[in-house]
Amino acid sequence: MSELKDLILREPRRTLAVAESLTCGNVQAYIGRISGASEFFLGGITAYTLEQKVKLLGVNRDEAEKVNCVSAEIVEQMSRGAANSFGADLALATTGYAEPSKEHDVAVPFAWWALAQRDGGTWSVQSHRVECPDANRVEVQAAITVAAITGLLVHLRSI
Repeated sequence: MSELKDLILREPRRTLAVAESLTCGNVQAYIGRISGASEFFLGGITAYTLEQKVKLLGVNRDEAEKVNCVSAEIVEQMSRGAANSFGADLALATTGYAEPSKEHDVAVPFAWWALAQRDGGTWSVQSHRVECPDANRVEVQAAITVAAITGLLVHLRSI
């Protein structure tokens, strides 16, 4: 856990924000367990509904309605929205299905996570899909939390 803090605080120091849906605060809780997190973690938004994703994160309503708020584009919008809301340099976001959904033709739980980085006025955003066959709701949330944090670490090690 301290590696995350060390990487974010090395020069140039960066700040982090989070937008969560599927993980329902688990990413924020993970970051909050890091001693000294207040030196880089600005905060997070857990937005479960379309209305809140539009209102709080600036997600495009029309695009989100088409995919029930679950796609690479939507999670990328969520990450940029979190960065903008908090004025952060980096932002993680998650959205997906923690359980199968016949209504939405989802047989296997899956999620998208995204990492947005702002350098001046330029955005760099990457998103990744993770499938969780045979996992229950809590296991899916844990797996996506780990995937997002691991992705952030990999990114920070590379810059």
